[in-house]
Amino acid sequence: MDGKKYLTELVERLQQAAGANLSAVVLYGSAADQEFREEHSDLNVLCLLQRLDAAELKKLQPAGLWWWRKGHPTPMVFTLRELQEAADVFAIELLDMKQRHRMLFGEDFLLGLEVPMALHRQQVERELRTNVIRLRQAFLRSRGRRSELSELTIASSSTFAALFRHALIALGEPAPDSRHEVLDRLAVKLGFDPAAVHAVLDVRDRKRQASGLDPDRTFAAYLDAVTRVAEEMDRRLALQP
Repeated sequence: MDGKKYLTELVERLQQAAGANLSAVVLYGSAADQEFREEHSDLNVLCLLQRLDAAELKKLQPAGLWWWRKGHPTPMVFTLRELQEAADVFAIELLDMKQRHRMLFGEDFLLGLEVPMALHRQQVERELRTNVIRLRQAFLRSRGRRSELSELTIASSSTFAALFRHALIALGEPAPDSRHEVLDRLAVKLGFDPAAVHAVLDVRDRKRQASGLDPDRTFAAYLDAVTRVAEEMDRRLALQP
C-alpha cells in the first residue's frame, strides 16, 4: 500500500496533538525525489517544535506510534535551536535534508540552515569506514546462503549510494541526482570498478533480477569497490587543508 497517502493524515494528527507548538513538518530523503522506491525507501519525517520537554513529547506519542505501525521510521523531533546546534554532528544528514526535502507543514526552515562543510568531510570519511566494517560484520554472521548474501548486499547499497554522493561533494565535485551517475563520476575520480555496485542498485530498483547475479562474485566485487572508496577518501581528504 502506498505510504505517501498517509502523510496528510500524519500531519493532521501532529497538528491536533501539538497545536501551536508545532512549527513545521518536513519529508526528507529519497521519498522527496525521483529515487523513491516503495519497497526499499523509507518515508522520513522531521517535526520542528517550539518547545520539546517530556510533556510536549508525550502529546506526540500517539501520532508517532500510529506512523511507526504503518511501517515507517518514527518521526524525528527537534527545536530549531537543537537542529542548528546539531549541524556539526549530523552534517551529512542535514545537507541531505537541505538538498532533498518537501515541506508538509510550515515555513521552510532548512533554507537558512548552515552546514559546516569541514565537519561534513570528516563525517563522510568516518561513515564510509564504519559501513565497510558493518558490511564485513554482516557477512561474518551470515549463514552462507546465497539468497542471504544477496540480501545483505542490496540492503547496504542505499547507504553506500548516499555516501558516494557525499564523497563527491567532499571532493568539491558536483553531485548529480542519479545514483548511477554519481557512481560513475566517483569511479573515474577514485579509480575503481563500479560494475558490481551498478548491478546491485539495479536489483534494488527492480531493473534486473537478483537471480541473474552470482552472489559470491557480486559480493566480492562490491566489497572491493566500497573498500576502495573508503581507502581513497581517507587518503585524499587527509591532503585537503
